[in-house]
Amino acid sequence: MNVSAKQFRQTDFVEQVSNAVARHAINPTLLKLELTESALLDHIEDAIQVMNALKDIGVRFSLDDFGTGYSSLQYLRLLPLYQLKIDRSFVQHIASKGSDQAIVRTIIAMAHTLNLNVIAEGVETQVQQGILLDSGCIYYQGYLFSKPVPIDVFEGLL
Repeated sequence: MNVSAKQFRQTDFVEQVSNAVARHAINPTLLKLELTESALLDHIEDAIQVMNALKDIGVRFSLDDFGTGYSSLQYLRLLPLYQLKIDRSFVQHIASKGSDQAIVRTIIAMAHTLNLNVIAEGVETQVQQGILLDSGCIYYQGYLFSKPVPIDVFEGLL
């Protein structure tokens, strides 16, 4: 679930998420909140407190659009992250630009070293998927699998 910086900074955000989990009987370990670097970096200490409070109930966090912001690598070891999402801008040219392929391989290796799951956004071709798989990335999002569809169509795809 994508969370905006504005939502994340609400003083009662932890309470809102905790209440929603309880009210809807959600298994919190199946809830992954996707945050962008901008949602975290302005007030990193506060962000860590919020994330840790939600992590304590089982909620997981994904850092969305990784590689496009101005994050310090120091923050990666401080934040209780579960996953990094490689921005589609790197995946888009992975087969034709050696620099993009090197960046993607580095992100994947770094994520694995930090015991983080990694997912690639914007996978549109089997060549891209193959390069990602060869690089150690086994999770993908993109039109290679399906364009956005209504829920009933999605259920039929399963």
